Amino acid sequence: MAPVKALNHIGIAVKSIDDHRPYYEETLGAEFEGIEVVADQKVRVGFFRIGDVRFELLEPTDPTSTIAGFLDKRGEGMHHVAFTVDRIEDRIAEWKAAGLRMIDESPRAGAHHMRIAFAHPKSTHGVLTELCEPPSNP
Repeated sequence: MAPVKALNHIGIAVKSIDDHRPYYEETLGAEFEGIEVVADQKVRVGFFRIGDVRFELLEPTDPTSTIAGFLDKRGEGMHHVAFTVDRIEDRIAEWKAAGLRMIDESPRAGAHHMRIAFAHPKSTHGVLTELCEPPSNP
């Protein structure tokens, strides 16, 4: 099985990116990289970087989004850990063959033009895990 390449980001569910921004910028000294709306996931994503680590603050744009459901059930806090991979289709197949339960059977579009897929936390020791394949640079 091919290893992941790197930690890509840590996703944190929040009710308001604007309310959390001072903590990440002023207290932690994170660099604010901007906000992107991922319409099909009904989420607004705020990007912050500390060194090589990116934090994504996930704010629901619709009460039916998975992030809104997460906030209703668990409140604000860590939502997922994401890892950079090559050939995401191969990684999904390998993880399935190893017995991991995939939420996404095939990659879908994510923020930063990445292709993403989630593994169910019941098969990853309680941690929602995202595979991320960055866009290739021609």
